[in-house]
Amino acid sequence: MTRLQLEPSIVFVAVPDFYAEAERRAEASLAESVILVGGNPAKRGKVQSADAKARKQGIHVGMLMRDALTLCPSAVCCPTNMKLYREVSGAFVSCLREYFSRLEIGGLGEIYGEFPHRVPDLGRFAGNILASAQGEMGLPVRLGVGPSKLVARLAAEEAPHGSMKCLAGDEVADFLGPLPLSRLPKVGEKTARRLGELGASTVKQLLGLDPGMIEQELGNHGLSILEMARGRDRSVIRPSLLPNSITREETLAEATTRQDEWTECLSRLAGAIEASLSKQGLSAGRLAVGIRMDNETRQTRSQTLAVAVERAPDLYQAATGLLARCDLPEGALIRSLRIVVAGLEPTHGVSDGQLDLFGLSP
Repeated sequence: MTRLQLEPSIVFVAVPDFYAEAERRAEASLAESVILVGGNPAKRGKVQSADAKARKQGIHVGMLMRDALTLCPSAVCCPTNMKLYREVSGAFVSCLREYFSRLEIGGLGEIYGEFPHRVPDLGRFAGNILASAQGEMGLPVRLGVGPSKLVARLAAEEAPHGSMKCLAGDEVADFLGPLPLSRLPKVGEKTARRLGELGASTVKQLLGLDPGMIEQELGNHGLSILEMARGRDRSVIRPSLLPNSITREETLAEATTRQDEWTECLSRLAGAIEASLSKQGLSAGRLAVGIRMDNETRQTRSQTLAVAVERAPDLYQAATGLLARCDLPEGALIRSLRIVVAGLEPTHGVSDGQLDLFGLSP
């Protein structure tokens, strides 16, 4: 079998069961629940996402929701909420963008990243990514590292939740060998059946066949599959455009009525936003503050800024002003706060003496 002597250069980070985990993140009461996402069980709706606990009970994507609830009556069934999933995915991408010189969005809750330079300690670098995704976002992730996008993705699929799998050099061939051919892109049921008739159901068996025979049977499609079986992937990182927004959120240790704790939290969030903007060379033209109270009531206030900003003091000033505009009942207990910045653009030497920052847009 051909041995690849390639160093890992691509990382793939994904949130397993993304829809279900986005619902869990959005609703604190679902922390320990079994979560299903999909259509109305009374109208033959189907499961679109199921968390790990649900899948252990035999539930899978595509089955009827009513059948899934029969297998797990205690599961919480959430209707599909694409607005929420796009919002959480955007925050996820923003959280990780600062780690990479080039980043490509693979799908909701998925990114491919290219290492910005030769990383002296790959384990620590990947660990920092995991810590950011799980600590700042509260999302379980899997991370794969390899010499190509294909290998990185397959490695992530084999990593347990909250961990990484790194493949380099000879490890790639040893890793790919026992995988069923259905794990490779472009190998559907029909192609897998034809390759099985030729004597190959795994990657290793495929590589043992005569390439000429594969080309004769499947043409260029077969040759493309052979390349993937060798761990080769011609696709490159296609950098995504500037992020639409950057979000930082913090859940307080205890819900509190103390305004000094609220503002201290906003100060920390403003510092985190500044760090992210600085690493990406961006400034923000719009800012929003969101709060979640102990009774799960939520409020959001936003402001268009007259001048784009990137410094923590300016972000904090805007955030505290928006917090003051929230319609809070007397004795309100705030559980979590977040700052979202949008209208992002490359920084062009903004002056330190910024005045009159805030426009009048609500």
